[in-house]
Amino acid sequence: MSDPDETRPPLASAWRTITLAVMAVAGAVVLALLVVTLAEVNGQRDRALASQRRSYNVMILARTVQGTIAHSEASLGRYVISGDQQLGQVYYDDWRRARQAIRRLVKLVSDNAVQRQHVGALNAAFEERGGELARVALSTNYGQNSQALSRFYQARTSTALTHINDALDGIISDERLLLQMRTAQARASVHRSTTIAKVLAVFGVLLVGGGIAMGWVMVDALTDRAAARGEAESERLRADELAAAVANATAELRAQEARLRQVQKMEAVGQLTGGIAHDFNNMLAVVVSGIELAARHLPPGATEAARHLDGARDGADRAAALTGRLLAFARETAINPESIGAGALFAGLGDLLTRSLGDGMTLLLEDDSDGWCARVDRVQLENTLVNLAVNARDAMAGRGTLTIRAGRATTAAGAFMSLAVTDTGCGIAPAVLDRVFEPFFTTKPLGKGTGLGLSQTFAFARQVGGEVTIASVVGQGTTVTLLLPRDRVDAPPVPAAVVALPLSAAETTPLAVLVVEDDPRVLSATMEALAELGHYPVACDDPADVADALAAMKQVDLILSDVLMPTLTGPEMIATLPGAFAHIPVLFITGFAGEAGGGIDLGDRPVLRKPFTLAGLDRAVANAALRIDPAALAAE
Repeated sequence: MSDPDETRPPLASAWRTITLAVMAVAGAVVLALLVVTLAEVNGQRDRALASQRRSYNVMILARTVQGTIAHSEASLGRYVISGDQQLGQVYYDDWRRARQAIRRLVKLVSDNAVQRQHVGALNAAFEERGGELARVALSTNYGQNSQALSRFYQARTSTALTHINDALDGIISDERLLLQMRTAQARASVHRSTTIAKVLAVFGVLLVGGGIAMGWVMVDALTDRAAARGEAESERLRADELAAAVANATAELRAQEARLRQVQKMEAVGQLTGGIAHDFNNMLAVVVSGIELAARHLPPGATEAARHLDGARDGADRAAALTGRLLAFARETAINPESIGAGALFAGLGDLLTRSLGDGMTLLLEDDSDGWCARVDRVQLENTLVNLAVNARDAMAGRGTLTIRAGRATTAAGAFMSLAVTDTGCGIAPAVLDRVFEPFFTTKPLGKGTGLGLSQTFAFARQVGGEVTIASVVGQGTTVTLLLPRDRVDAPPVPAAVVALPLSAAETTPLAVLVVEDDPRVLSATMEALAELGHYPVACDDPADVADALAAMKQVDLILSDVLMPTLTGPEMIATLPGAFAHIPVLFITGFAGEAGGGIDLGDRPVLRKPFTLAGLDRAVANAALRIDPAALAAE
């Protein structure tokens, strides 16, 4: 008989071999499942990106149809008035392009029954509208201008145009909902795959731990090294793929935005840009408030977190500045005019112009205004001067001297602060000098200009009650002069840099504030900000319920209200309040620079623009609480 001890090593070796084989098979299975899971995640991401691109194409094509139809009808109107056959050809070409765009839209939504109904309605209304406009064009062709003009004005009230816009809005709304649904499904699927991958990864870790327990140090070391290398390479590949996808999506979005700017009328661009910027301001209001509240609750010594929050705050500030310029481009009616002197204007504009013009340009800012001021919206004025400066840079091919000189002018119409923008460029020929302020007229090559810059300058000057003149000599340069009505107040001092001190709830007089806001995210962020400042906010998400909310409050020191809401605007809501609440001060908050639809009268009540900081909210609330509603004074 053999010694039992002699059988243990072979048995142990066999068990180790069997265990190693089982672990190897299990590891292979786990690896295969991980590969399959990652492939599925990548496939889902690619499908989601394809769906997003398709939805974006549908929405952009719908906006393209809307803009092309609007431009075609505008060309027909100018053709009816002037009889210029070239304008008639422009009308015909635009209408043909709109028909081609609708045909492409039909192909894009061919697999969607709901969208096919919208496109069918759009096609029918388009053909009906085409017949109406064709009769107008035919009358003009035969010289029946009076009949053509009458038909053109009748066509402006046609239901076909309303049906076209309703169909396009329906296409965009349905596609946006479809995009949201697809994105949510893709996220849920990716989340499930990620969870499975995590479970498999945990199981793989357990297998490696079993190998370590069995003493295979070398195998364990090699396996760990290979796993680490594989994981690092996988992470690098995923990061590269994500960066490439983001870059492609960003490039595609920029190209789509460029196409939109080229095909839509100035009014359509302004409406779209103003709406987007308003939504951005709502989101930025939540972001800025959240960053500041997080910064105020950081524990001592959390320098790394504070640094990240500072970076996020800087990004939000840049986004807010960009949104302000979008609103200025949209030519919203100013709701924040202020008395501006040349010194303060040049102090805030110098760096921006230097960056915009480039290293080849020399910028001279000369103030001969002797302290004269103009009462205008600062953002609109700065945007106008930047547009003029960029036009001057193009006229000088990026090299030359640009001079902006502030001065005084007195004419029969009154006293004006003047701002003259002078370049040393190629100049403008006398034959086209009288047309430079016409919308969409440009002397730049095709694709290099929209013809909107000088027309916006003209509209801005007329809006504030001023004038704009232009003088040019070919080969010597051009001077564009803005005449802004003088505001007879002392020039405000040039603002000096100040250090923002941290707010303290102990330094704030607690107020009972009713917050009226329809956006739940903005409402929540505003409530938290007011509470952080030491106030007692009460939420109201429907302006129709404000009277009941006021009646339920024991004390009301201030009403803080959004301007644009679905059922009632802020001013309409205040106007409908019972007389018992007419004495309560009001502070309006808005993400618009103004209202494109003719303007909303805010009276003499203060306005705080979104996004706002805690310091800005604190100052606005404190100042507004001390004001007395002028309507209440009139009632008394």
